[in-house]
Amino acid sequence: MLRSVPEGARILLVDDEPKIVDFMSRALQAAGYAIDLARDASQALAKAQVADFGLIILDLVMPGMDGRDLLSELLRQRPEQAVMVLSCVADVSTKVECLELGAQDYLTKPFSLAELLARVRVRLRGDTHPAGELLRAGDLVLDVGRLEANAGQGPVPLTRLEFLLLRELIEHPGRSVGKGQLLASVWGYDFDPGSNVVDVCVRRLRSKLGFELIKTVRGEGYRIAS
Repeated sequence: MLRSVPEGARILLVDDEPKIVDFMSRALQAAGYAIDLARDASQALAKAQVADFGLIILDLVMPGMDGRDLLSELLRQRPEQAVMVLSCVADVSTKVECLELGAQDYLTKPFSLAELLARVRVRLRGDTHPAGELLRAGDLVLDVGRLEANAGQGPVPLTRLEFLLLRELIEHPGRSVGKGQLLASVWGYDFDPGSNVVDVCVRRLRSKLGFELIKTVRGEGYRIAS
């Protein structure tokens, strides 16, 4: 009997290593996900333009285009797209760069299948807020369904990471939220506490919505302005 695939549970694997692709495809299909494959950047871009994927799992080393350039282009075309980098490149600077570019997660090869599936589940789990719900904090309105924020100057589109960070701050009104908590809630796991990915995301939100929107609480983290 065929199992129905939940909405949003379609995954695009972008990797040119046949053994890795075969292993991952079998494991993810057994877990109930629908899998599409792309062997290089051009295939990935073509498929991402015509189909909706709940998650793109992207290798960095492949023919044609550098994986970081592909990541930037995918998110330029669809800022809300969830992307997980899966690569043999393990240095911290590359991880930080990919997260700053907008990747939601970074897993190095070789990897544990259990860890991969756990991270995929985190990326594809349903939102706790129904589509169309509006979250408010003072003059700020966050549209959950549209991934848009309005701070009084009209709706502004957000990337998914920007949306998740802003939502985390809104859900703690009047309180500061530490960088560690933001890393865990937005990026899904603990990352190098010396990383500046949270600060970069906050700077982007301030540039879009106004510098006074997000306050820095020295020694604690960030909070939404009252």
